[in-house]
Amino acid sequence: MKSNRMVLTSPQVGFLSDSQKEEIHLATLEVLRRTGVRVFQDEALALLRKAGCTISDGNRVHIPSHLIEEAIRTAPASITTYDQNGEPAMRLESTNVHYGTGSDLMYTIDLESGERRLSRKSDGVNVARIADALPHIDFIMSMALPHDVPVGTSDLHNFEVMVTNSSKPIVYTTFNREGLANILDMAAAVAGDMENLRQKPFLILYAEPTTPLQHSEEAMDKLLLLAEHHLPIAYVPGIGIGGVTPVTMAGALVVANAELLSAILVAQLKRPGAPCIFGAGMGILDMRTTIVSYGAPEFMLMTSSLAELGRYYRLPTWGFGGCSDAKTFDQQAAMEGALWLMAAAMSGTNLVHDVGYIESGLTCSLEMLVSMDEMAGFVKSFMGGIEVSRETLALDEIHAAGPGGDFIQSDHTYRHFRDIWYPTLLDRDNYDGWEAQGRQKLGQRARDRAREILASHQPRTLPPSVSEKLGEIIATAEANG
Repeated sequence: MKSNRMVLTSPQVGFLSDSQKEEIHLATLEVLRRTGVRVFQDEALALLRKAGCTISDGNRVHIPSHLIEEAIRTAPASITTYDQNGEPAMRLESTNVHYGTGSDLMYTIDLESGERRLSRKSDGVNVARIADALPHIDFIMSMALPHDVPVGTSDLHNFEVMVTNSSKPIVYTTFNREGLANILDMAAAVAGDMENLRQKPFLILYAEPTTPLQHSEEAMDKLLLLAEHHLPIAYVPGIGIGGVTPVTMAGALVVANAELLSAILVAQLKRPGAPCIFGAGMGILDMRTTIVSYGAPEFMLMTSSLAELGRYYRLPTWGFGGCSDAKTFDQQAAMEGALWLMAAAMSGTNLVHDVGYIESGLTCSLEMLVSMDEMAGFVKSFMGGIEVSRETLALDEIHAAGPGGDFIQSDHTYRHFRDIWYPTLLDRDNYDGWEAQGRQKLGQRARDRAREILASHQPRTLPPSVSEKLGEIIATAEANG
């Protein structure tokens, strides 16, 4: 037998054949050439015109196919994101999967009362501290849209909360170019200076076009500024299929793809090699309730298909996981959240956000977040595959135990029993043990775990001079209101 040889094979799903991906790509090129996209930003229009695009009606841009093909070749296939200590944290490429929270939720389930209420800045603090402690949450987003700070600078407050209460990579949002410039100043203060931030970026902007086929001035402002600084952006459509796109999934993919590729083109025209992340939120518009369903199988299917398209273009990919339409952390939330995490892993999506979302993207649940971290560990173990080597085949151990023997006292068992995944929240006790622990259900254990983290976990602290600088930037922004 061949010694010292190991093969790890993880399951992978694919919904699009190579010919179907090519068809979607060619259909997208036709939409960009014939239908075009509207661009409401002067610099972007100038770049597109200079590159050879035809512009009608003042801002309707018709894009030749060769420009898109060149932009795809120019955009980087891999993006490395660092933690705030300057250590590599996430390599966004191929089928590497990383899980994180979501952003900007109107409501939070209060950890003490269990009631749904408007989100506060303190909720963002709690999410950042808990996510910082959870072993399978790889990046953080703000989760809370705080209602107790000035509306115009809530994006700055959210960034301050994240960078102060976690050292993990950050995916952030901001309202406009001014807010983005302030956040970059804050990030540079944490990194030491802007050049350090460019060399080892710990942040990714989340921004959106306006579906269908429109790029707002604010969105383009942000994309261009980040391209100028060579900092990464996830510029991803947020779509209700059947409302702002065709109800057919193929047609919806074409619309999203046109928005994505036209934005990537603008970024590459501004600065070749500008790092862009490919993906979209493509939920079905439920015609009975008019919500965009986060738990629909079509949403998972579309996200997985976009991950395939992203790899077809050799671009880092964006997706969803650990989220639900349920209104509280219950059986539905656990079912939908776990299915999402597995679907994201099996589709190989690089940046999987919204872990902890409930109520179709309106509400944060810390119980959901803690439980989905547990499920992410489960999924990562499942996706690890099976190692086959002389050590793991254990032929000598099998021979030593012989027919009717056991392996409980084997040195081989002692060496490897920790390779098995062990839960921290899911119950594996016997009935008597479960009763002795108070007959707790998963929701109670998750709530207790969140409380325990908030009581005991201490994230790294920023130097006082950096904290003061962050406060000064926010205060200046509010004064200039």
